[in-house]
Amino acid sequence: MQFEYKKYTIFKILTNMKKSFLTLLLVVCTMSAMAGDLPKQGFGMQIGFAAPTLRLNDKTLLPKDSLVNVTKLNGLKIGVVYDASYIKGFGSTIGINYTFAASNSGWQQKNSLTIYPQERTRMFYQEVEVFVDWQYKFEVAKETYLMLYTGPTIQCGIAFDTHRDKREQDGTIKLDNTAVLNRYTTDDSDRVLKRLNVTWGVGAGFQYQRYFLRGGYDFGIMNPYANRQFKDSDRYTRGRLDQWSIKIGMYFLYK
Repeated sequence: MQFEYKKYTIFKILTNMKKSFLTLLLVVCTMSAMAGDLPKQGFGMQIGFAAPTLRLNDKTLLPKDSLVNVTKLNGLKIGVVYDASYIKGFGSTIGINYTFAASNSGWQQKNSLTIYPQERTRMFYQEVEVFVDWQYKFEVAKETYLMLYTGPTIQCGIAFDTHRDKREQDGTIKLDNTAVLNRYTTDDSDRVLKRLNVTWGVGAGFQYQRYFLRGGYDFGIMNPYANRQFKDSDRYTRGRLDQWSIKIGMYFLYK
């Protein structure tokens, strides 16, 4: 039953993302038609490196809003894009991305007296997102452009899991089931996070004919904590889920 529920949830998320993308695409096309001038536009795909970064505060430190607890993950981002230039280099890029990222702490000693047993922590993160970037392209050579862009991204988390492994001296590795944690569904309300996240990104890029390279940083603008009522009334919860990425891509239809 749990597997079926998760499968249904992921299917529902992807369906909603698809509807959002089509709605955004319709809006852009409608604006172009109203302007009476068909923009230079293209549909394509992109793939690249992504580094989601969860920043949380520590109540024991001052000032309390210092986001000193940082969790960095590295992974892959892949998606589809629609690009259009409207007038004098101004335009927009919209699309849908899927991101998978992970981290591994490496094997560490549990105490300083013995080498074994050792432990490592592995984290896995998945999300889908819809982004809208407003951009300005300026031509530096024939069919060669530099660009600057900025805009919002709406992310929906699929999974954010933490696993802890234990390794004995004989090389045996076992998963510590008591340490498996899903940050979206954990029973520990002090650590559960929202699936929904909104970011604002800034970046730059390069395009030659149908090929492009884009890179930038997305700043989280939502508190990622799902529960604001904590047992410790003095705890001031605050955080941010950021992300930076660099992507390469190609437009299959560009005119």
